[in-house]
Amino acid sequence: MTEEIQMERKISGAAQTPRTGFVGIIVEDRAAAAAAVNAVLSEFADVIRARLGIPGQGAAPAVITLVVETDTARLGALAGRLGAIPGVSVKSALAKIRPSAQ
Repeated sequence: MTEEIQMERKISGAAQTPRTGFVGIIVEDRAAAAAAVNAVLSEFADVIRARLGIPGQGAAPAVITLVVETDTARLGALAGRLGAIPGVSVKSALAKIRPSAQ
């Protein structure tokens, strides 16, 4: 995690524990959206642990799956930025935090 992001969280008081999760991305028009999608993914590279992309055949959409390690605020920012790209659909989730044994 970059120092800038850590400082941002300290200032906003939004210190959260990073959790493992996923982001599912469907790209309807790969030619039109690929550059914008890749730009966003590059911006959030610090939270992406794995990436699997399956290009669409013919008229089929492309599918990208990400495994991420982040908090809810940063996941929301990533999903929101991707979802704002025309022709791109996004779903995401983070693992639940389990209470520690007492």
